[in-house]
Amino acid sequence: MQRHFRNAIVGVVALAAALLLPTAVRPAAGQVSATGQAPAAAPAAARTPTPGQFPPYRAPRTADGKPDVNGIWQAFVTADIDVQDHDAQAGPHPDIMGAYGAWPGGQGIVEGGEIPYKPEALAKKKENADKRMVVNISSDPHRHDTGDPELKCYMPGVPRANYMPFPFQILQTPHAVMIAYEYARALRTIYMDASDKSIPKEPPADSWMGWSNGHFEGDTLVVDSKGFVPYSWFDRAGDYHSDALHVIERFTPVSPYHMMYEATIEDPNVFTRPWKMSFPLYRRMEKNIQLVDFNCTEFVLDFLYGQYSKK
Repeated sequence: MQRHFRNAIVGVVALAAALLLPTAVRPAAGQVSATGQAPAAAPAAARTPTPGQFPPYRAPRTADGKPDVNGIWQAFVTADIDVQDHDAQAGPHPDIMGAYGAWPGGQGIVEGGEIPYKPEALAKKKENADKRMVVNISSDPHRHDTGDPELKCYMPGVPRANYMPFPFQILQTPHAVMIAYEYARALRTIYMDASDKSIPKEPPADSWMGWSNGHFEGDTLVVDSKGFVPYSWFDRAGDYHSDALHVIERFTPVSPYHMMYEATIEDPNVFTRPWKMSFPLYRRMEKNIQLVDFNCTEFVLDFLYGQYSKK
């Protein structure tokens, strides 16, 4: 009786293991099963996808035949803190903010892991990081030399706007692509009609978000941007650029719910060579998803101008 009971228990455990962990008892690739037959290949739909890789995909088309990149998208990286690898760290004022103000660690988005700074520019980057909380609101021409622009609610610039922890919306027409960012209501116009003589090909003036011209290469939206003011940063770690910044972005749909983003950064005043960053963008799929305001101006008024306010 005891032996039969024990055998029954063993059988139940074995059956449960077979049901719960079917892959654990399957022969490995190249092996044969106990019946002498090679295991059948798993259907393609059942295979676990490899992170960062997608099967061949052709994006749907708009009415004019171009790849459709419309939608609300968001990056889920921590590059706004630091575009390179970084540990979790206490944010400003941990004595009163605790974990609320802490910043998460994360993997970098820079290809090769390092930004090719010129030696003197690397020193400036480190100075920026040390003084990212120091603000100067005055007519001083050097007032932008310290303080993270994000801290002061300035426009985020490019490519930073695309990996801040806020969604953004792409609105596509035959003649222009608009990108509306939730952060600080930043807006970009990407001019798509190269034959339109009324649109300057070169920037009429420098601006926070630059001057952008675009075209499609297959399914990829390619955006060429110049004409940036030298005040925006790439992250809270002080990575920066000059007014010679030139950015080429590539938005490539790789599934109905993902786009791969790549930006090539060129600035001969700061870097020894061009360098790239890349990461995926995710389509927001909530029902009735829409952008909401993050008009941060009111959040920084006391911080920036409190010293001038009437007490």
